[in-house]
Amino acid sequence: MDIRTQQRLDFLTQHNWQSAQITALPFDASFRRYFRLQRADDESILLMDAPPERENVRPFIQIAQHLQHLQLSAPRIFATDINTGFVLLEDFGDATFTRLLNQRADPLPLYLSAVDALIALHQHPQATAIDLPPYDIERLLTEAVLLVDWLLPVITGVETPKIARDSYLHCWQDILTQLPAIPTTLVLRDYHVDNLMQLTGRDGAKACGLLDFQDGLLGASPYDLVSLLEDARRDVPDTLSETLRNHYYQAFPQLDRDAFDTWYTVLGVQRHCKVLGIFVRLFKRDGKAQYLQHLPRLLRLLTRGLSHPVLAPLKQWLIQHKIEENLLTNPNFLALLQQGKQTYTLN
Repeated sequence: MDIRTQQRLDFLTQHNWQSAQITALPFDASFRRYFRLQRADDESILLMDAPPERENVRPFIQIAQHLQHLQLSAPRIFATDINTGFVLLEDFGDATFTRLLNQRADPLPLYLSAVDALIALHQHPQATAIDLPPYDIERLLTEAVLLVDWLLPVITGVETPKIARDSYLHCWQDILTQLPAIPTTLVLRDYHVDNLMQLTGRDGAKACGLLDFQDGLLGASPYDLVSLLEDARRDVPDTLSETLRNHYYQAFPQLDRDAFDTWYTVLGVQRHCKVLGIFVRLFKRDGKAQYLQHLPRLLRLLTRGLSHPVLAPLKQWLIQHKIEENLLTNPNFLALLQQGKQTYTLN
């Protein structure tokens, strides 16, 4: 038995779950793993296994408790060991929005539930009453630069020169500093259907179970809405997206729509730049090929967002460096997609 397995058993024994049937759940791009523990009486609970050298469980616990205080459905925390990175938490079941959509569930009620949870969060006067870092320009730039650090070298075949990297960041700096004022809220940051669950027996915003919020920050209110509706992994029809945005707007009659829409577009493009870089990094550095299949969708979303006038300098920079929808004909980019497809198939 390896050290980690022994630590896990010791934690479960301490909390009287050592005899439960344990089932590993599918894991994602992070280093966290989840296990379902089920006793003979069918009582179940989840174990989060977050190696402390890779993950810090404190933010998850902090934000989960805050969301519960706001009357939103984050998993209840039953036991923790901060030093070893183990958490026992509420089992929300298997009804992720992704699974339901793949089973051809009507998308409108699911997405409305997700937007209603955001509305409840953004309307709550205590939403920002939590000690978290700001989602400020410095952090947004650090994320956006992943595009030129990981995707651009694939296209060019060489490391991105410092002068090009600096000019890219300068474009983003100019764009972000001229944006209008916008309400600040708790931003969950990975708000999409993979991380949302349908909870039966709960009403209103509580019917939407929230997962994977440990990277939350205090930032601009449009971020999670654009994360949901411009999903890197799933197409959201324009008609559905428009309906959901209007549903959100109706809850905030005093909202400056022009300011919100500008931020929505800019944060969408920033997120697409970030995720394009992350998905290439996951393959190049970590050997996770399954995310490369989403790159064409991200390029389409990025190209559409760049039509906004405030993003004109960035659009020009990206065209100059061959990062545009025509990238789908670039031999190096196509080779990356093919390499990823072959690797994923073999695995």
